[in-house]
Amino acid sequence: MAIRILLADDHTVVRDGLRALVEKQPDMAVVAEASDGRDSVRLAGEHAPDVVVMDIAMPNMNGIEATRRILAANPRTAVVILSMHHDESYVLRSLKAGAKGYLLKDSLRSDMVEAIRAAAQGRSYFTRKVSRILQEDYVREMERRGVDDTYELLTDREREILQLVAEGRTNKDVAALLNVSLTTVETHRTHILQKLDLHSVPELILYAVRKGIIS
Repeated sequence: MAIRILLADDHTVVRDGLRALVEKQPDMAVVAEASDGRDSVRLAGEHAPDVVVMDIAMPNMNGIEATRRILAANPRTAVVILSMHHDESYVLRSLKAGAKGYLLKDSLRSDMVEAIRAAAQGRSYFTRKVSRILQEDYVREMERRGVDDTYELLTDREREILQLVAEGRTNKDVAALLNVSLTTVETHRTHILQKLDLHSVPELILYAVRKGIIS
């Protein structure tokens, strides 16, 4: 069954390019197009797409707020952000809104196709360029603060769980995969956040991208 996709971008040329790319894929189909954020929320409600490819800078409602509203109404939909902004604040805000992936508008076409497939499977996806920018920011911050790598504080099991959570898996998925109880996974997650001085899953995902644990 084809991955059903909603394209949300205020530039017709961008949407046309995305549609042409998507329709070349045998496992994908565009079900609707939106030219502003408010329209994307309405169309997502009508069509319940598997994946929304979302621009950030759009009229009437920005893509991050639209993402938040779409996912509040239908958590099964996955959102991939396609943006010209590469600073960390946009990536973190997108993750906090619930986006599964973040690509820059100069990304390779293959990255877009891969990101849509990953998001449809519930996995996180970031292009190499975004990952590299975040890694460089992280290294600079570590040097500025003069601290050692907190990753070394994690046990092998905690590192394993960190990667699975960062990939977008739920606690239930992780418990089943590792054959441990849900409580055990939740306890490990709490310890991971404490050791790394992180306060949410989006921050944990961002940390994993910066460390090159996920791409």
